[in-house]
Amino acid sequence: MFDIKTLSRGVRLSAIMMAAGTAVATGQVQAEEKGTVTLAYVEWASEVASTNVVRAVLEDQGYDVEMSSLSAAAMWQAMSYGDADAIVAAWLPTTHADYYARVEDKVEDLGTNLDGTKLGLVVPAYSDMDTISDIDANAETLDGQIVGIDPGAGLMSLTEEVVDKYDLDADLRSGSGATMTAALASALQNEEEIVVTSWTPHWMFARWDLKYLEDPKGIYGGAEQIHTIARNGLKEDLPGAYAILDNFEWTPEQMGEVMLMNQKDDSDPYENAKKWVADNQDVVKQWLAE
Repeated sequence: MFDIKTLSRGVRLSAIMMAAGTAVATGQVQAEEKGTVTLAYVEWASEVASTNVVRAVLEDQGYDVEMSSLSAAAMWQAMSYGDADAIVAAWLPTTHADYYARVEDKVEDLGTNLDGTKLGLVVPAYSDMDTISDIDANAETLDGQIVGIDPGAGLMSLTEEVVDKYDLDADLRSGSGATMTAALASALQNEEEIVVTSWTPHWMFARWDLKYLEDPKGIYGGAEQIHTIARNGLKEDLPGAYAILDNFEWTPEQMGEVMLMNQKDDSDPYENAKKWVADNQDVVKQWLAE
């Protein structure tokens, strides 16, 4: 079970150790002066890509960066307690609405960093299912299951509402983003029916031929945006890092490039992010503080 006190001690101890390390490393004077930025994120392919890219840019500008992979609930708690400096993984106005409402007086919304997102239930393009209501007619071939992701995700809460409001004869199976895509890959290989919870941007739409099931009741809402959120006081403590975070904005296509790089065997998301940053300096320059 997540313990915010443990997280707090861990993050603070990490920051203290980092400060001590830089104090004795003469080659890191610039990083010591600029300080350490802690970025929290959830293990979604999109957020792994964006957080590592922001890390690479901040490091290029002389900051030390700590990354903390958490559940969605823990990520927002870390922001509210000031144990994370920022996230570039806030899906608003729907997916993370409840989390944001609880902490909005303790954080600052820096606005959209990616526009054009979508949430919903996804099936292979060959499926005869077109709307969410079609799931019941295929309950037997689906083994009565919708394959989901981590149980703390806002997408899962919305899908529970979908199951209820559409009165579906199906159970929502929790897991992770990785287990969801593994189940999807297996079904596609065998040309089987499957329904998974998913979102755009995601690398799987570039790899496979898929489609969203129509949501006539509009429970998943319309298009969302991914926002950057900073803790209160970051602008005063680390104005240069704050400015970069405030300026950070890219497209689903650019994010997709990084996500696809991350799907290669033995791929390192951090190294991929550094390569993408090096190859896209025209974009990165727009994010840098004046």
